[in-house]
Amino acid sequence: MSKPLSDHDRRKQISVRGLAGVENVAELKQNFNRHLHFTLVKDRNVATRRDYYFALAHTVRDHLIGRWIRTQQHYYEKDPKRVYYISLEFYMGRTLQNTMVNLALENACDEAMYQLGLDMEELEDMEEDAGLGNGGLGRLAACFLDSMASLGLAAYGYGIRYEFGIFNQKIVNGWQVEEADDWLRYGNPWEKARPEYMRPVHFYGRTEHHPDGVKWVDTQVVLALPYDTPVPGYRNNVVNTMRLWSAKAPCEFNLKDFNVGGYIQAVLDRNLAENISRVLYPNDNFFEGKELRLKQEYFVVSATLQDIIRRFKVSKFGSREIARTDFSKLPDKVAIQLNDTHPAMAIPELMRVLVDEEKLSWEKAWDICVRTCAYTNHTVLPEALERWPVDLFAHLLPRHLEIVYEINRRHLENVAAKFPGDNDRLRRMSLIEEGGQKRINMAHLCIVGSHAVNGVAQIHSDILKATVFKDFYEMEPHKFQNKTNGITPRRWLVMCNPGLAEVIAERIGEDFIRDLDQLQDLRKYVNDEAFIRDVAKVKQENKLKFAMHLEEHYKVKINPNSMFDIQVKRIHEYKRQLLNCLHIITYYNRIKKEPNKQWTPRTIMIGGKAAPGYHTAKMIIRLITAIGEVVNNDPVVGDRLKVIFLENYRVTLAEKGIPAADLSEQISTAGTEASGTGNMKFMLNGALTIGTMDGANVEMAEEAGEGNLFIFGMRVEDVDELDKRGYHAEEYYNRLPELKQAIDQIAGGFFSPKQPDLFKEIVNMLMHHDRFKVFADYEDYIKCQEKVNALYKNPREWTKKVILNIAGCGKFSSDRTIAQYAREIWGMEPTLEKLPAPDDKP
Repeated sequence: MSKPLSDHDRRKQISVRGLAGVENVAELKQNFNRHLHFTLVKDRNVATRRDYYFALAHTVRDHLIGRWIRTQQHYYEKDPKRVYYISLEFYMGRTLQNTMVNLALENACDEAMYQLGLDMEELEDMEEDAGLGNGGLGRLAACFLDSMASLGLAAYGYGIRYEFGIFNQKIVNGWQVEEADDWLRYGNPWEKARPEYMRPVHFYGRTEHHPDGVKWVDTQVVLALPYDTPVPGYRNNVVNTMRLWSAKAPCEFNLKDFNVGGYIQAVLDRNLAENISRVLYPNDNFFEGKELRLKQEYFVVSATLQDIIRRFKVSKFGSREIARTDFSKLPDKVAIQLNDTHPAMAIPELMRVLVDEEKLSWEKAWDICVRTCAYTNHTVLPEALERWPVDLFAHLLPRHLEIVYEINRRHLENVAAKFPGDNDRLRRMSLIEEGGQKRINMAHLCIVGSHAVNGVAQIHSDILKATVFKDFYEMEPHKFQNKTNGITPRRWLVMCNPGLAEVIAERIGEDFIRDLDQLQDLRKYVNDEAFIRDVAKVKQENKLKFAMHLEEHYKVKINPNSMFDIQVKRIHEYKRQLLNCLHIITYYNRIKKEPNKQWTPRTIMIGGKAAPGYHTAKMIIRLITAIGEVVNNDPVVGDRLKVIFLENYRVTLAEKGIPAADLSEQISTAGTEASGTGNMKFMLNGALTIGTMDGANVEMAEEAGEGNLFIFGMRVEDVDELDKRGYHAEEYYNRLPELKQAIDQIAGGFFSPKQPDLFKEIVNMLMHHDRFKVFADYEDYIKCQEKVNALYKNPREWTKKVILNIAGCGKFSSDRTIAQYAREIWGMEPTLEKLPAPDDKP
């Protein structure tokens, strides 16, 4: 295997990043050495690699600070409308390289490190991922922060500073084992604690009703300590803020016990308060109704709203004087976006503040609340919708329960007025679900309390209107919108795939990075032999590099000329990793049957984490690893088929794997994946998609041309039709010999000879209660994979389709998504104007 260019050598060739000025390099070296000097303790003269990383991070951060302060001053001077994006997850990954790209510092830093005898890639590898999210929802929030800064919006991300993020996944004897992600153990150079903005958050207690209003009394207080992280826009000198709250016990916490000798216990009990920000719940698309989770949701909302109202009242930078008391102006100055239902408590909390504390009438407060809040829905899966038990609410947040009941009473009056006599509709639309244990439906609360409700791909938004929220759509159709998701081209092209970014920039210039629609200009190069060759060459280099990474980490010899077929996402039945498994087994059986045929070689990689309590997902991982053990050690197959489970899939691994992919697997059952964003990352990085007409795949096919994707399987209407007829897995099993063979092999212990019954449960599920109809799409999927194999044998035609896919990516920039949110929901106008740099005269 010829060694690919090192990143250092490649960066030397790249113009996209801006050239390193000599004076810049000298200054960076000087600052780096200064930071290194202060990083090292006196009795430790030898620097470790981590010391070097911290010195570089602090050097780069210096370039952020002046821009950060100036941006915030600019907002206070201009007093624009501000948007507050509240999310329980921000899946940021690493910050160093992304910051260098956005500040145009990468070449200069690279050169400075090179001159100091240090390897930039090695230093970047020292950084811990900020894994404060599970998957799509949290990574979307991270992309949105990048775009809001790049579009010059006065925007703030608000969330929780989890001490432990998404768990680290180890594969031990084929099984997933979880390890705590202690990402803060060496400190985080990108955050700044802001104790001066600490806020009290109340829990428990009771309510007292007085003639002058309601008081929430006898509460337990937890303090919310903010940590701010700068979020730079792309080369516009704008630096916004992500503020994450950490829970602290107040000093007097339980110390009344001190008098009876319980001092030690009282101090230990502080942990109970501080547990709120201890760990991210590791569930994706699954609701876990635990008290601690509800505490987290209210904690972030309460602290954030206090911040929003403080900032609304005080509009001058550094001033503590109250400038605004008229809350009717709140919706003109504040937009609150709820990222799924997790921050839904913002609605009753805003009502509590306006009615109980600011003494507004209910009607006025409600009008303000609805005009301020907007809600993004991320899923149609029933098990993912949050429905909190009323008695838990009554215990933890008694005042909010009263407010929710009052919101519901007035809401149902409106429904009854509009649909008289329709009692069934009243029941369906109530915020309170009766029957058995009473529950509060948080999605209903979000719809009623917001002026805009959006899905995250056109097909998803249509499904919301037609099924899940049909009653609400019929009542208030004006509220419902679509905002198809996007990804930031800075991280997901310029940073992770510099070779491809350069090849594109040579043809159409560099402006596509902030206006991705310009990629359409690549269509005219689809028959340009030099461009076809350049795109193929970059892909091959990325594959070589990733193959070396895999060989180092998995000790499996990879054929770099094989098709890299990748499915990476959370392990979930609806995402149908099992369908992928059935294709692997079928392909394996075909090679075994005719070993002398010219098979298209494939390296199939599946990666993703299973929620620790999701038994079936963990069994799916075990099946994938078991198939790999058999296939990879079969001499008949050789290097024509390899199966690798990518351990501990995370943002940083995605940045390595996605640029190397030839084929992207997006194979969820039609109507189940809200959007997907991994599908967009693969498309932008030159992989072809095999997928169902689900989520954003539908729009990707529209943009690139359906003939340039490998589309297979049932559409939403086919799934509905099959549901009406009844789905019977055994019909497919009996009719399709290759499917029967694969299932019999799994069931009979072919892949688990030491434990023949290991996968009985998976087979039983597939045969008798598979909600996601894997067998129904099997035949079409296999045929579609044959088309993939045939095309891969013709590299020129394959690469032409790749070019058409990249050219069709413009729509899938998060800049487009955010510009639509700004104009159509928040009432704000994006700008590409640059702020002056800190060393410019204002």
